[in-house]
Amino acid sequence: MSGDAGISTVQPAVIDSGARYYRWAVAGAFFSNGFVTGSWALHIPLMMSRLGVSEGVFGLLILVFGLGALAAMGLCGPLLARYGSDRVTKSFAVGVAFWLIVVALTNNLYLAVPVLFMLGAVFGGMDVAMNANAVAVEKTLGRALMSSSHGFWSLGGFAGSALGSFYLHYQGAFSHAVLVSVIAGIIMLITLPRLVMDRQQQTSEKIRFRLPNQPVIYLIGMMALFAMVPEGAVLDWAAVYIQQAFSADLTTAGYGYAAFSATMALVRFLGDGVRNRFGAVRTFRVSIIIAAAGLFVSGFAPHAWIAILAFAVAGLGVANIVPIIFSAAGNQSGIHAGTALSLVTLMGYSGILVAPSLIGYIGGYIGFGPVYMVLALMLVVVFMLSSLASAADQKRE
Repeated sequence: MSGDAGISTVQPAVIDSGARYYRWAVAGAFFSNGFVTGSWALHIPLMMSRLGVSEGVFGLLILVFGLGALAAMGLCGPLLARYGSDRVTKSFAVGVAFWLIVVALTNNLYLAVPVLFMLGAVFGGMDVAMNANAVAVEKTLGRALMSSSHGFWSLGGFAGSALGSFYLHYQGAFSHAVLVSVIAGIIMLITLPRLVMDRQQQTSEKIRFRLPNQPVIYLIGMMALFAMVPEGAVLDWAAVYIQQAFSADLTTAGYGYAAFSATMALVRFLGDGVRNRFGAVRTFRVSIIIAAAGLFVSGFAPHAWIAILAFAVAGLGVANIVPIIFSAAGNQSGIHAGTALSLVTLMGYSGILVAPSLIGYIGGYIGFGPVYMVLALMLVVVFMLSSLASAADQKRE
């Protein structure tokens, strides 16, 4: 089969009998993925110490993790078109649930390279697949739920980091990894069997990996790239900016991303209702204006707390931009949702992987204030393409 052929269909019998479970099944996928992601973040300093490497060397290992994620994202399109997002999500979920145990047992630098590549691959593959399933549920139920699905991911990340911060101190890395795997595995066993089935009819044709030939999907991918670069810039450099520009202490500096992520998570749970009422395009445009305003003000803020408040405002806007982009990608006519989401996710996350190092280099010369102002202007490009978000409102076929 071709990765571009057709739009995924949902089996009517399954819709009638289990539709009420689909929303919570995909929420369970997002939560469990976020839970393990938040837990993995806490293992980074422990693994660095266990391997006996510097921050620079481990930075290269993080790059390997990112390359694994991008590789899996790029290969997911035809897998989703052939097997359906429910099966692909479940397959990658097994790795997400249990691979952290392998990470906790890894104490050799050379083994760490393939281990972290595979860790990134299972995270990246599940990310694309569960977003594709969320699109299928939106079509099935005829209403938005992508924003709150991403909200469940944020909630899972918070739960994973909160539990791990306490447990790791007393029990160690391996015990913590086992506990995370058990909790994530239980959540997945309860929820993932209820995922909506959106697979195409099975064929005997081989899976072919090729790029889509619809120009619009690359424009949507560019929107994802330009929208996710600012998010990565706040994640990686907000604390440094606040500390350097305002001579703030480390605690105060850390509030920048904390405020950004808190407002983003909160608004993601509210975003679906707003989008259902006002439509994807209007919600998208207002979100971009809010996000751009927050980033722009943060760039010339006269005081640390004004910059922190500006980052909080930016989080309000950023919250619903990427979920709407993903919904729009998954609803494009003439291209399978999984193929579209694979490309758009790959383009978007490549910005988070590559851009922070470039931003850090530029910020070291001109300061991070001007950088955030330029990033706000990048969102103007996304605003100019906002009419493409109308596909996110496509209802059940």
